[in-house]
Amino acid sequence: MLPGSSIGQRLVLTSFGESHGRSIGAVLDGCPAGLEIDEKEIQEMLNLRKPGQNLISTQRKEGDIVEIVSGIFRGFTTGAPITMLIWNADQKSKDYENLKTKLRPGHSDYPAMIKYNQYNDHRGGGRFSGRLTATHVMGGAIARKLLKVTLGIKTNSFTSQIGKIKMEKEFNEKMAKIIYKNEVRCPEEKTAKKMRESILNAKKKGDSLGGIIESITTNVPVGLGEPIFSSLESDLSKAIFSIPSVKGVEFGSGFRGSELFGSENNDLYTMKRGKIVTKTNNSGGILGGISNGMPITMRIAFKPASSIAQKQSTVDIKNKKNAILQVKGRHDPCVVPRAPPVVDSLVALTIADHALITGAIKPSL
Repeated sequence: MLPGSSIGQRLVLTSFGESHGRSIGAVLDGCPAGLEIDEKEIQEMLNLRKPGQNLISTQRKEGDIVEIVSGIFRGFTTGAPITMLIWNADQKSKDYENLKTKLRPGHSDYPAMIKYNQYNDHRGGGRFSGRLTATHVMGGAIARKLLKVTLGIKTNSFTSQIGKIKMEKEFNEKMAKIIYKNEVRCPEEKTAKKMRESILNAKKKGDSLGGIIESITTNVPVGLGEPIFSSLESDLSKAIFSIPSVKGVEFGSGFRGSELFGSENNDLYTMKRGKIVTKTNNSGGILGGISNGMPITMRIAFKPASSIAQKQSTVDIKNKKNAILQVKGRHDPCVVPRAPPVVDSLVALTIADHALITGAIKPSL
């Protein structure tokens, strides 16, 4: 069994570092030799996630400049572990001095204190911070390139809902170009403006909002997934739940499917351009834990960001008395707009891992 900081079977990502430590980083082991990789490709994806880019994200200014330390030689993967680093540059640890003993509502402070006997790094959430999702993106950028080059697989993740504001239309491929044209990463410009306004309104009140990310992965071959306990759904869910604030994942018709008759929810088979496909995709591209060749569709629910500026009641563990806490520091009023590249990365890592397990991708290109 792998330790908690690693994920994958053949393509293994290990994440390390803390929010306010010297650095964060990732080691990707199992990537086939011969994949052409440039630091710029990884950097481009990190730039989509990094903080401090606009008014609806945290104002912590981190360049998130990646350094590849090992595993790449003359622009190609060598088959050795790929080690990547980002040096933290804009920590303000003093903002967390009053959190040594006062528990932040909605955060992992209390269970982490108990589990690690108070040796855990509390600054900025330590290992539990959303900052660590940059390590997912480092590995995910390479996995995305691997899938694109070998199998033509592509993932598009986007914001479909913020609070109660939802997209009006279903996503289509033409919308993919619009996802990163606005700050909330919603492919409907009109809806994106409403979402941005709602986030700023919550921020003014010292509050936060949650939302939903949808993810669609195309060109996935039939047969990925290892039932029963390493089914494709199981491993994708495990990966997605490693993102802080994620509280729900559904595939295809998901919870809505529980309200339908079988005759409504079943995907009927048909022939299209010489291939067996289904007329609908309520399965979300997975049946029996195995990919069926249809797009893999997911909806991911994010809770509202826990760090808010309002005063909240809590407990001071030093004196075991009730207390009032007002969280200081720089925090996202909504984490959802920065999440699409993280979701893309974890989906890519999981699918690439299963492609290597089944032999759809060879150990050397």
